[in-house]
Amino acid sequence: MAAIFSAASPPPPSSSGIDNHGLPRPPGRESPPPRRASGSLLPCLQLCQSVLQRNSRWIQCMICGLKEIRFAAILLHQPHHQGNMAFTGKYEFEGDENYEDFVKKIGLPSDKIEMGRNCKIVTEVVQNGNDFTWTQHFPGGHTTTNTFTIGKEADMETMGGKKFKATVKMEDGKIVADFPNYHHTAEICGGKLVETSTTSGVVYKRTSKRIA
Repeated sequence: MAAIFSAASPPPPSSSGIDNHGLPRPPGRESPPPRRASGSLLPCLQLCQSVLQRNSRWIQCMICGLKEIRFAAILLHQPHHQGNMAFTGKYEFEGDENYEDFVKKIGLPSDKIEMGRNCKIVTEVVQNGNDFTWTQHFPGGHTTTNTFTIGKEADMETMGGKKFKATVKMEDGKIVADFPNYHHTAEICGGKLVETSTTSGVVYKRTSKRIA
């Protein structure tokens, strides 16, 4: 009698006590469950695809948000982030605080103390990135000009005419410099130039309004 099954097609599982190889099946041993057809995976794949499509817009928004945060972080560390021309302008003296105590602390001669009292100093600033030209025009035609680059040592001059070297820095939008006997900062607040000088616990503050 011809064989019903060929070598290429194994016989189907038997429900009798004989297994598929013609050998007695051990007691209590049932036939293995039939394999699930590959088509049964389709619902799972369709579900996953649906979830991905539903969340793809949210994922794209999250990626865009991360890119914007990264871009903002890069900008924060740029050397000109404080404003390429933030200080540029001409400012006229408007008022000051603790002038007398401060100038005496730094040893300014009495004649210069009187000259500087309520003096309508005009400060002219030209900023090009990190490069500055800082000029102070005093009544009577006297002018003091300091040219410097942020982070580099430069030759400077005090309002009393003393020459010195200093490295000017930019910290939180403020220009910061150490003069021979006082610490000086300058910043723009509400469109005004605000300069603060500190020595031995005495703080001198000068405010100038923008005129050009």
